[in-house]
Amino acid sequence: MDTLSSLSNALGMLLITFLMVETFMVASAGNFNKDVDITWGDSRGKILNNGQLLTLSLDKASGSGFQSRNEYLYGKFDMQLKLVPGNSAGTVTAYYLKSQGSSWDEIDFEFLGNLSGDPYVVHTNVYTKGKGGREQQFYLWFDPTADFHTYSILWNPGHVIFYVDGRPIREFKNLESVGIPYPKNQPMRMYCSLWIADDWATRGGLVKTDWSQAPFTASFRNFTANACVLSNGVSSCSSNASSNNAWFSQELDSSSQKVLKWVQKNYMVYNYCKDAKRFPEGLPVECTVRNRKQIKI
Repeated sequence: MDTLSSLSNALGMLLITFLMVETFMVASAGNFNKDVDITWGDSRGKILNNGQLLTLSLDKASGSGFQSRNEYLYGKFDMQLKLVPGNSAGTVTAYYLKSQGSSWDEIDFEFLGNLSGDPYVVHTNVYTKGKGGREQQFYLWFDPTADFHTYSILWNPGHVIFYVDGRPIREFKNLESVGIPYPKNQPMRMYCSLWIADDWATRGGLVKTDWSQAPFTASFRNFTANACVLSNGVSSCSSNASSNNAWFSQELDSSSQKVLKWVQKNYMVYNYCKDAKRFPEGLPVECTVRNRKQIKI
């Protein structure tokens, strides 16, 4: 995975332009003391540096997690994470949006731990009305344990887009016109957690967690939610949200589509839309109608 330099040479100006556009849309960073509640894990979740840093820890007794105080109905969400270093096999660091109830919507980043020296797997999924099974997995082009990197979710009426350091890695379009449910009615909170899943997380569960390495710790900072906040059923966005918020109608232009294709060509390691053995009766509908027109915002 040493092709990042070739991307920079081939698509350098493309990325600079794309990242400049992204920068203009980022809201000011929040404060964890005001924005989130640590919801489980006893003292394993800690807010530090006057609300600028949050750490989650995992040991053999428990993991830990937190959630946003606000509920959102559409938005652009950014979080900087530094993942568990060293031998993190069997651990999962999660950053996601989720609604309530038995027919929930959910948009997932999950970072699957690894043996020292092996790459992390970034596991993404989209649930609509309680149904997921839309997994796409990626390696990264950097060491996510050495420093903080930005992971973003764009969720608007037409698109769900996953970004890593401003580069799109995945797009899920609104294709309700062909009968595919889309997350559009249920407000979601932001959640983060660190937990154990050594029955499946690393090499399908073949590699178990080495508890002598515990406690495992992941770090979070600079959470921003440039989003429509829902309070008592009323949105903070006006009826003309698309004119007041660039993210509300944002989609991938031709330059960012090229970046998306490059990432998926070089770093995607699993795509449910290519797994014919898993779906012997035919791939999911959204995998076969990619070129159809999605819902217009």
